[in-house]
Amino acid sequence: MSLADLTATELLALYRERSLSPVEVLEDVLTRVDHLEPHLCATYALDPDGARTAARESEARWRDNTAGPLDGVPVTVKENIATRGTPVPQGTAATELVPATEDAPAAARLRAAGAVIFSKTTMPEYGMLSSGVSTFHPLTRNPWDTSRTAGGSSAGAAAAAVAGYGPIHIGTDIGGSIRLPAGWCGLVGLKPTHGRIAVGNPYPGRAIGPLTRTAADAALALSVMSGYDPRDHTSYPPPPDNAPENAARSPESAPRPGLRVALLLDAGLGLPIDPEITAAVVAVAAVLEKAGAIIEPIEPIITREMLDGLDRFWRIRSATDIDALPEERRAKVLPQIRDWVSTAGELTGSDVFHGYSQMGAMAAAVTAVFRSYDVILSPVAPITAFPAELAYPTDDPAKPFEHIAFTVPYNMSAHPATTLNAGWSTTGLPIGAQIAVPHHQDMTALALAGYIDSALSHHRPWPTQL
Repeated sequence: MSLADLTATELLALYRERSLSPVEVLEDVLTRVDHLEPHLCATYALDPDGARTAARESEARWRDNTAGPLDGVPVTVKENIATRGTPVPQGTAATELVPATEDAPAAARLRAAGAVIFSKTTMPEYGMLSSGVSTFHPLTRNPWDTSRTAGGSSAGAAAAAVAGYGPIHIGTDIGGSIRLPAGWCGLVGLKPTHGRIAVGNPYPGRAIGPLTRTAADAALALSVMSGYDPRDHTSYPPPPDNAPENAARSPESAPRPGLRVALLLDAGLGLPIDPEITAAVVAVAAVLEKAGAIIEPIEPIITREMLDGLDRFWRIRSATDIDALPEERRAKVLPQIRDWVSTAGELTGSDVFHGYSQMGAMAAAVTAVFRSYDVILSPVAPITAFPAELAYPTDDPAKPFEHIAFTVPYNMSAHPATTLNAGWSTTGLPIGAQIAVPHHQDMTALALAGYIDSALSHHRPWPTQL
């Protein structure tokens, strides 16, 4: 196995033993990037020289016994998470390229823990697409099948994780933007409890979390990034389960007997679910049932009114931002996004207020389920990865959110939800399952994901040679 494919927990153990150096690992990762990046286009602002300096500094800390909890681990950060000195284009050519003046909270915590942030990763236009389509970045592709999307909006993070650009990749999620690409790429992708990781520029539904190959690495990344930051009034101190040693232990813990699992196989709206996806999620439920969980099918959680209301609110929000741009920059916005917001002027104040209220309606609907259940198990998406060139799976800007009905409720309700690879389609594409749990039980979700992954027998070699 290449050094680039080692997990973060494996790297840290080898660093501790002095049998491996962060400098060696980084060089292997950079070689992997050089080899695969022309095919995948996952990185933005790649900084080999800065990373080499950081790796040498980490090597010295390991030698001096002053290493941090992620010291020497190669990490990427999505481009909309600010890093000092790097512009934040938000996936669009319409943005002025002004270097960020400071690290966002998550990036600052990673650096403080010794992580080697060697690159940012790509995202689609304004983060409002579940694909890698962007007017600023080259088109990001899925390493399992480069004709397919890696998903979005954490497109580059997912592609980088699959390809072995190091073990930990940080994305953002406002409607499924971590979990959708993670599901379509066979990864663990965690949208944590809102406030556990400070965002820095908080907004309803927005969260930051890891995309990794293993639940243990996701737990480790979560433990490092958690905590209050005064730049984010929605953030809070880390909970008791947050110590790195607890994070490393939590995955692969068997579920407690009598765990009440709500099985959600029908979102009630949106694209029809592929039968192969249903079968894979049912197989995950069988693993939990064998371990003593109680599985009960449930009816759809959200309604068409909720999703359409959220669409109207997001549309007016995006239209307001785009209308504020000078005309020459407005013209650079992706045509599909311009088409989507073009009807915003037809919305009344009542339409927008009603749309905003649907975030609360979703939150109430999810919370009602957790009164009776400990876990909600569902698909991540109703389909496998769609063609890379499409902005939306429907290829229709008037119907942009027909694939997010399983993921978006937990953004609005602030509950943690994580993905795991549940199997494969007959065409060789990953199928994702999603585990949602009550507030502040992020480590429980990752422990279940780790346990299920260890119990399933569907693992395939990562596609590191294209």
